[in-house]
Amino acid sequence: MGSSAVVPSASQSTDARAATTGSAASAVPAIEVEDLAYSYGPIEAVRGISFQVAQGEIFGFLGPNGAGKTTTIRVLTGQLRPKSGTARILGREVGRDDPVLQARIGVCFEEKNLYDSMSAEENLRFFASLYGIRGLDAEALLRRVGLGDRVKERVGAYSKGLRQRLMIARALGNTPEVLFLDEPTVGLDPVSSRAVRSIIREEAARGAAVLLTTHDMWEADELSDRVAFINEGRLYAVDTPENLKLRYGKRSVRIRRRDGEAVREEAVPLDEAGAGERLAAAVETEGLLTIHTEESTLENIFVEMTGRRLEQ
Repeated sequence: MGSSAVVPSASQSTDARAATTGSAASAVPAIEVEDLAYSYGPIEAVRGISFQVAQGEIFGFLGPNGAGKTTTIRVLTGQLRPKSGTARILGREVGRDDPVLQARIGVCFEEKNLYDSMSAEENLRFFASLYGIRGLDAEALLRRVGLGDRVKERVGAYSKGLRQRLMIARALGNTPEVLFLDEPTVGLDPVSSRAVRSIIREEAARGAAVLLTTHDMWEADELSDRVAFINEGRLYAVDTPENLKLRYGKRSVRIRRRDGEAVREEAVPLDEAGAGERLAAAVETEGLLTIHTEESTLENIFVEMTGRRLEQ
């Protein structure tokens, strides 16, 4: 099914926000992937995938654990060499030991490679020194991710959520042109997650391309200009969330009404014949409690396309 999916280019379907900044019209995509493949021995983790990400675009890379998301990011950030295909970041072919490219990207992985014996501020300054970043305002970065009151505290005392915030601050230290975020809100409370999503939007608004991997379809729908569905190393679709829901989703209206002591629910598919008459009859029915529209979610569409749930 994946081979027949419509895969528009970044310039064709980046939303109005990115288009307003002019980033979507950039001559050189921030990320270019063509027929990329990677294997761990006999296990094919990534199987000939292709996509582009424009500057100023938030690109949701969606799939369950083991789908190939993290492997793809590791190839794009130079940690793994592709077995075949090509990948370019900001027009440069990716590869190991490219300090010019490393200085222009930011990376936040789910694994936390922080130094526990150092404070949050010391961690940021140390990593800045590795990449030749000058004029780093560590305290401002830490305030931005909600760690302004824990600047001097040793990271070894941080909870999982605090460490995640520090990883995000570190990824922003060089004002990256391309930002790779692997499950950026995992382990965060709702308030912190909302703050991180706000930061992601701010980074895209200033022109950074953001590749966001997640299995949280609600978050992807909330943030992404476009999304890609990946499962077992293959891409099943690349498009805007809205287009995917219009193309593959099923529209319906859910009606709740009182029937004696019980409350009954009924779903009326809007694309079926006679839907208008059924809705009119429901509105006139005594005991009507609520009536509201429903649209298919990205998660439902993913399951329909791949036959696999995200938590698997």
